[in-house]
Amino acid sequence: MKVIDGKTVAESIKGQLKLKVESLIEKDIHPHLVAILVGDDGASQTYVAAKEKACSEVGIISTIYKFESDVTEDELLKTIGFLNNDPDVHGMIVQLPLPAHISVDKVMATIVPEKDVDGFHAVNVGRMALGLPSYLPATPNGVLELLKFYNISTEGKHCVVLGRSNIVGMPVSLMMGQKKYPGNATVTLCHSKTPNIKEHTLQADILIVAIGQPEYVKADMVKEGSVVIDVGIHRIPDASKKSGFRLVGDVDFQAVAEKCSFITPVPGGVGPMTIVSLLMNTVNAASGEGY
Repeated sequence: MKVIDGKTVAESIKGQLKLKVESLIEKDIHPHLVAILVGDDGASQTYVAAKEKACSEVGIISTIYKFESDVTEDELLKTIGFLNNDPDVHGMIVQLPLPAHISVDKVMATIVPEKDVDGFHAVNVGRMALGLPSYLPATPNGVLELLKFYNISTEGKHCVVLGRSNIVGMPVSLMMGQKKYPGNATVTLCHSKTPNIKEHTLQADILIVAIGQPEYVKADMVKEGSVVIDVGIHRIPDASKKSGFRLVGDVDFQAVAEKCSFITPVPGGVGPMTIVSLLMNTVNAASGEGY
């Protein structure tokens, strides 16, 4: 069993991105990522701060627009429109979740596809599904980058994806089935309405778990020698920790790990790759390689 080290992979990619950013700056192109943060959600603030730190490490300019939770939808959309028209801004993200009175669909549709470095716009999703150049959704692309770094075989393998969200499950299932590496897998997509999920997971050569339930996948759901990629992250109360909690994924790591050929930990697996994929998209946007 080998633990997939997302931190090491992310640092390697950031090293490559730093060199690319330096070459762009020599051409007077300064990659610039803007994050829009609404409200005071603690997890969102932590995540945006991590993105800002990662940008700094590779030389990307990072700007954060902060709004109170009662900001109107119209004001938010006007800000996005202003950033769409700013030639010095190459990439834009709106941190989710948003307050209930703001339509996520409207927000995502308002960002121009060329600056949608989260890869959520319908144009980018459609281009990704067709195998055309696009900004790939950050977490699914992070998963594929891990498979690539560890040279994990995917061609002809049976890949089972748990979860069908538009952010992870749906796009990663499409990407794993495409005619390139990592890909060329036979993909099964399972979700909350799938009966007998265990029957499917036991057939998986590669199991990608994004079902949103703490330690959902147990040892008896995984076949010997499989590759398990855990996308989930949850805070579980733990009085023995100074913080009062511990982080776990959608997979019962301790029970499952001994059966796997490769497995991602939580934290330190997919998480660092989500941020670095966002940086990759931003640099591609600045260099004109996104499309």
